Amino acid sequence: MTRLMLGRTLERICKGVLLLCLLHFLIMMILYFDVYSQRFDLFSRFNNGRNGSRNNVSGAGSGHHYYYYNLSRPNTTLASYLATGEQLVPSMQPESNQTPSPKPLPPCPESPPGLVGRLLIEFSSQMTMERVQKENPNVTEGGRYMPPDCRPRWKVAVIIPFRHRENHLKYWLHYLHPILRRQKIDYGIYIINQLGEDTFNRAKLLNVGYTEALKDAEYDCFIFSDVDLIPMDDRNLYHCYDQPRHFAIAMDKFGFRLPYAGYFGGVSGLSKKQFLKINGFPNEYWGWGGEDDDIYNRITLNGMKVSRPDVRIGRYRMIKHERDKHNEPNPQRFNKIQNTKNTMKKDGISSLTYRLVQVKRYPLYTNISVEIGKPPPRPIKG
Repeated sequence: MTRLMLGRTLERICKGVLLLCLLHFLIMMILYFDVYSQRFDLFSRFNNGRNGSRNNVSGAGSGHHYYYYNLSRPNTTLASYLATGEQLVPSMQPESNQTPSPKPLPPCPESPPGLVGRLLIEFSSQMTMERVQKENPNVTEGGRYMPPDCRPRWKVAVIIPFRHRENHLKYWLHYLHPILRRQKIDYGIYIINQLGEDTFNRAKLLNVGYTEALKDAEYDCFIFSDVDLIPMDDRNLYHCYDQPRHFAIAMDKFGFRLPYAGYFGGVSGLSKKQFLKINGFPNEYWGWGGEDDDIYNRITLNGMKVSRPDVRIGRYRMIKHERDKHNEPNPQRFNKIQNTKNTMKKDGISSLTYRLVQVKRYPLYTNISVEIGKPPPRPIKG
């Protein structure tokens, strides 16, 4: 009896183990076919994507994106791929043509680290435009430059009144382009060329330069420079300041001293707001002299002060030359200077008239040729 019961018990245990094995086998088969069907679906997507890319030349012009899946990475299961649907099923992800926005540039430092300081300025070596152009490959057409690694505070137009000074211009470009680049200035160079042989009018040409430069770009700072003046120190930064700026305070022709307290000639700078506040520059100073003193009067009469660099930094060398023809001293300049308060509201940028003849962009500067008229006939002395 005991042996019979033991045999039945063993039989039941064997049947139970067999049932467990069958159940385990069924579960394994179900999981196997489920995984196989998913793998088959994935490979179908892969093949469709590859065929589509061949037919559409990598999807160019079709607006679709084709994805390739790597299922052979070690320590990775299919479930982990399915859990990250963005890697496998492009139809589930919204398409976007947006590219990542570039990282904004930092502001340019107030004291750029690449400045040299005191410079050796000489005019004995021969200068050519070809040489200057090779020296400045990063300057773009029209004499434009923008620092690639920082964001300048000011957008500067450098304006030069001009007539028959081609040799001086070569030296000016040779020295100033590298200086301005080291100063991290966003700038453009504008040569305002007075056509004809009538009396020269420096201040009116500067008004023209201001007007024409604003047609080219949204400048907010304007540097007005004679073509024969070269700074001897690149720490004399060519941008605008809280007050109108006089840069050329110590020229070699004056013994590197300011000739008088109200001197504002040579190289100066005003922001757009400051320039408009004084109604720009006078248009009625024909011939040499007087216009810079009139500008100084306009600044002080409008409640502003002239700022200047340290005398050791504001040093300039002038290219020696004979006085230009048709630029003789203006005999009326002293009388006009005394009447700035009465004339500045009606004579300036608000009353400017000229005829634009040509705008031509060269590799190192923009040349603007204009006709500005003639001086009024002088009153006959009775």
